[in-house]
Amino acid sequence: MIPAMKPANPFVLSGFCGPEYFCDRVSETAELCRALENDGNVTLLAPRRYGKTGLVMNAFHHLTQAGGWDTVYIDIFGTQDLSDFTRTLANAVVGRLDTPLEKAGAAVRRLVKGTHPTLSYDDISGKPSISFTVSADAAPKTLEEIFAYLASRKRKTVVAIDEFQQIGNYPEKGVEALLRSHVQFSPVRFVFSGSKQHLMREMFTSPKRPFYQSTKMMPLGVIPETPYYDFAERFFRKAGRRLDRTVFSALYRRFEGITWYVQALLWDFYASGEDIVEAEQLDEFVHQRVAANEYDQQRLLEILPPGARRLLRAIAAEGRVKAPQSGAFVSKYGLRAASSVRTSLEMLVDKELVYPGQDGYVVYDRLFAEWLRGL
Repeated sequence: MIPAMKPANPFVLSGFCGPEYFCDRVSETAELCRALENDGNVTLLAPRRYGKTGLVMNAFHHLTQAGGWDTVYIDIFGTQDLSDFTRTLANAVVGRLDTPLEKAGAAVRRLVKGTHPTLSYDDISGKPSISFTVSADAAPKTLEEIFAYLASRKRKTVVAIDEFQQIGNYPEKGVEALLRSHVQFSPVRFVFSGSKQHLMREMFTSPKRPFYQSTKMMPLGVIPETPYYDFAERFFRKAGRRLDRTVFSALYRRFEGITWYVQALLWDFYASGEDIVEAEQLDEFVHQRVAANEYDQQRLLEILPPGARRLLRAIAAEGRVKAPQSGAFVSKYGLRAASSVRTSLEMLVDKELVYPGQDGYVVYDRLFAEWLRGL
């Protein structure tokens, strides 16, 4: 892994800057590492913005420090088909080869015959790198050869594939079964995660799907409030500033402990250079976050059908809704018939504007919900 740089603001919003800037997740990191070290594959299950990628990177750090592991992370959200997937995997794997890059290029030509390697040099560092293109016809065979190449290596390797549910959108038939056939017999360990939880659960828990019961299922909850406060307060104290526990508790409850939102407001708190001791400060920074996205939020609301728009605002106003088709809820917010509500609800869930949690439906983006409640 590339050595992490010390961030100017300790409340990191993207990337991984080392365990010092990673809050808690001690037991989750240990569980993930233990599964991989014991030759298991893992599926991380959590809604978006709970910190799945950060957990993976933290586990990668620990595995790398322990020695003997190569770690690869790919995000396949932007891939459209199997050739895209194969190209993305090839480009990530080549950077982990043990041999010198020039020799690695020749090895890849032998082992991955369906790729077209291109050698280029970084304009600043001058370091060489290889990128690939993969034809659609060659993708299945190329994928097979990539897995064979990985199996031939002596070092232990783990590959994390984010937005894994994307393979369900590929136009080719049988992609899940194809990947399962390779993963099943590979010495490489895999971590699968994705933002569309209903699709991920279906993929790994349905007896009808190829990946059924093939991984350790690892649900990810929120970081508890006390260790999160201790983590945050330490950085404020180190900077000679105060972070009041009451204000932090209000922040934590307001965003239900969801990592990205707590982290984003802590970033704002720290960037202000102020002591954070008043509830009004939290309101001010939340308002600034919401206002910064107002144009996009307005546009998103405008393109929804009227029924979906009314339902979205009603769910935001309520905070959490267990029975959105109930007569009481429909009447309270002047919605149409339950059948219309059901259709609108399906649309909002499919677009990931509403999330069906265990305790009811909520607006997925909590800052969007704040804006909706202010209309």
